[in-house]
Amino acid sequence: MVRILSQTKWATINPLKSSQPLGGALAFLGVDGAIPLFHGSQGCTSFALVLLVRHFKEAIPLQTTAMDDVAIVLGGAGHLEQAILNLKIRAKPKLIGICTTALVETRGEDLAGDLASIKLERAEELTGTDVVLANTPDFDGAMEEGWAKAVTAMIKAITRIGEQERQSRTIAILPGWNLTIADIEQLRDIVESFGLKPIILPDLSGSLDGIVPDDRWVPTTYGGISVEEIRELGTAAQCIAIGEHMRGPAEEMKTLTGVPYVLFQSLTGLNAVDRFVSLLSSISGRPAPAKVRRRRAQLQDALLDGHFHSAGKKIAIAAEPDQLYQLATFFICLGAEIVAAVTTKGASKILHKVPVEIIQVGDLGDLESLATHADLLVTHSHGQHASARLGTPLMRVGFPVFDQLGSQHKLTILYHGTRDLIFEVSNIFQSHSLAPTHRGT
Repeated sequence: MVRILSQTKWATINPLKSSQPLGGALAFLGVDGAIPLFHGSQGCTSFALVLLVRHFKEAIPLQTTAMDDVAIVLGGAGHLEQAILNLKIRAKPKLIGICTTALVETRGEDLAGDLASIKLERAEELTGTDVVLANTPDFDGAMEEGWAKAVTAMIKAITRIGEQERQSRTIAILPGWNLTIADIEQLRDIVESFGLKPIILPDLSGSLDGIVPDDRWVPTTYGGISVEEIRELGTAAQCIAIGEHMRGPAEEMKTLTGVPYVLFQSLTGLNAVDRFVSLLSSISGRPAPAKVRRRRAQLQDALLDGHFHSAGKKIAIAAEPDQLYQLATFFICLGAEIVAAVTTKGASKILHKVPVEIIQVGDLGDLESLATHADLLVTHSHGQHASARLGTPLMRVGFPVFDQLGSQHKLTILYHGTRDLIFEVSNIFQSHSLAPTHRGT
């Protein structure tokens, strides 16, 4: 039985989590021709924009309603309306994704009502642009919730409702926020190798993969799932959700369209990927292609090789719940021991399946205090300070990773990604065993 310890500190010293609005904005960035819009002050948007730019090393089309002192007192409906109209005129987006911040959520504004009035009064001016609202207060939850809420909001606002003619070879995929661009590309490749057509919501692999148009400046996202594809999600024969936090969007899609879903809590590790491949084989009526079977054999060999370096090692992980589960189960399969597990919230059901005795809800300060005897720290780039003080190597995962290039092109799922993770971990242990540390190990 996993014990989940609540946060008891009065202040966060070295934050682990990123905010809900940031997670929501990231989801909207996976739609072609989209612009995320923060409804709040300029400061909220600027902080999120800095993190996104540093992580992806790309231009990010994130905008703000720029609420001022007067709007805070009298209400922000006017600022919201003006921001939407300005974006429509200047950028001509296909989607404006509104993420609320603590400023307007604390004030208790009727945001849904305000947006409905704007859409009604400005219907002609907004023709050709969908406007979607995701309630993402940054005083609650974290990136995981913001991503899931934005995906749910897009399905509710855009997807055509009701039973529709099913396309037997079309698969809707709802990836979790913790999947990298390379992961999503790999997902698409393996689904297509079975003769199936994947529709991925959101699809960051098309919008934040480093590709920009050669002949013009695009003020919106460039690539990703189209609004038209979101509208036709109900024609899919099957929905696959990845990560417990994507259960809500999958349920919403099933309720609205009747499309059944299968939830995979992780696609990292031999057993999880085997189940995924078996599902694709069942849907398509085809056996696994030769290249998929070959990658499975490569993973088996990597598992044998990696055990020599990872077995018995002590691992300390700090991540949001679904990523914590993904990483903890991966390390356990390598014969390692999880000596510290820190996460952002204690309400997620997936935490009870993490293979540890105790999970601490907290920050990177908690990770540092719990990881004094760990052989490896696993978290995002802000863990570098704890790594330096403890003399323990750091494996960078999640968001943000700003002190290394290529984090979004690193595979972490399916046979190929699991194999690459094994190699990364083993190489860290090999290199660290030859170098002196503060602890003399």
